[in-house]
This record gives sequence, structure tokens and C-alpha cells, in this order.
Amino acid sequence: MSHVKAGSIREMTADEIKSRVSELREELFNLQFRNTMKQLDNPLKIRESRREMARLLTVLKEKERASA
Repeated sequence: MSHVKAGSIREMTADEIKSRVSELREELFNLQFRNTMKQLDNPLKIRESRREMARLLTVLKEKERASA
């Protein structure tokens, strides 16, 4: 999983960010499920996914406040 910078997220449109957040939510669910079943190779992927989602949601809120 690659580290996504906030600067590159700011270049995305709000719709792109929302679609990426929904993808990450689904991925996070699958990672947590696999971790529960002890089938996950690298549990740090869960942390990386959560942090990337937090970055996306933060930038999305910034965009919403700027447009309001």
C-alpha cells in the first residue's frame, strides 16, 4: 500500500474522494475480517487504510467548508 500525500488528495475532486473513501471502507472491512480469521499477512495494512481514509475525509471536509 502506498502512502498518499494530502497534496495529491487536494487535487482530486469531491466525487473522486468519496469514491475512494467507499473503496477504502470496503477494503478495511475485508482486512479486519481476514485479521480476525488470522489470514492477514501484514496487520499494519489496517492502520495504513484507516489513516488514508482519515486524510481523505479531512480534505473532503476542507473542500465542503471552502464551498459553503
